[in-house]
Amino acid sequence: MKIILCLFMLMFYSCDDGDCGSTLLGDDSCDTVSESGQFDSADVCDGDALSCSWVFVANEGNYGQTNGTVSMISDNGEVYSTDIIGQTVQSLQVYDDKLLVLINGDSKLKIYDITTSGLSMPGIEIDLNNSSPREMTIVGDKLYFTNWNTQDVKVFNLFNYSIEAQIPVQGLPEDIEFDGQYLWVTIPHSDSSFATGTTVCKIDPLINELVKTIDVGEGPQQLAIEGEEIFISRTFYDSDWNTFHGASKISGNEVSINTYGSGTPCGGAIIRHNSNMMRSSGGGLAIMDNELNLLPVSIGNFDQSQVYHVEKIAGYFWFALTNYDDFNEVYVLNDFGDIINTYEVGTNPGDFASWPNND
Repeated sequence: MKIILCLFMLMFYSCDDGDCGSTLLGDDSCDTVSESGQFDSADVCDGDALSCSWVFVANEGNYGQTNGTVSMISDNGEVYSTDIIGQTVQSLQVYDDKLLVLINGDSKLKIYDITTSGLSMPGIEIDLNNSSPREMTIVGDKLYFTNWNTQDVKVFNLFNYSIEAQIPVQGLPEDIEFDGQYLWVTIPHSDSSFATGTTVCKIDPLINELVKTIDVGEGPQQLAIEGEEIFISRTFYDSDWNTFHGASKISGNEVSINTYGSGTPCGGAIIRHNSNMMRSSGGGLAIMDNELNLLPVSIGNFDQSQVYHVEKIAGYFWFALTNYDDFNEVYVLNDFGDIINTYEVGTNPGDFASWPNND
């Protein structure tokens, strides 16, 4: 295991309103700006704070290139960026005052301290031995993350920074969520040749073992949990690489499957909002009814081919849009679908994480 000791030095460059300069200090106060999609968190600030809160954006970088970064959006709407940290910055999680970053192409985990002044660089780097990490979730003081090359879920101890268990699965695992008792993991590809997968795995974190595998239809991607029900977005391809999409639901021993038809590239976000489940479709988010049919799009009106990822943060909807080249922006929308903020970020923006983590 390779560990680089953390040095308390800020290494940011660029911001959305010009040259940030070499000193990153806030003004004499930190105002609440919740109406712009940020947090009411002035209680964590002092007079030297750069920001009361941060939204982090994983900028994957160009395919096959080592130019992945993390953008940081302050509660004043300023955007800062780390220097290049690796190839394909895949996913982010906040654990207390630390930012955890999985980097897929380089197979490493990076851990940074978070303060109101930003991230402490260069952080701690942990070599994951070519595991090809994907998504992660936190249960107590353990980080569970999926891996394609090793076809498993690894358990990382956040106290002593060591891998303490590996849970094998059949296929390439992607999303992972915790329902309070069990971990749920999607398998969009059944083997290393990227054949279409059809299953979701149920894992008991008390014993770190797979306890059940459930067939939910082709291409399970993202997960959302509502009570005892597990909702799954699905995206899959035919032999000519035409894209199809759908959704499934696990309710006890019953599985509901609805396939919508062609269209909707990439994974397809699935989000719990008020009493509804919503799926990304048609350039925005659409409510799913009890039979998983999609109602008309009610939030967002973008080019669907550019919608790479969507999350709900502190009551607002954050859309990551990209053309996989020179258009890379984040849009923040309210409940009515109004655009209340737009940010320019790094190449191929994907996952989000927020601090303080008020979800």
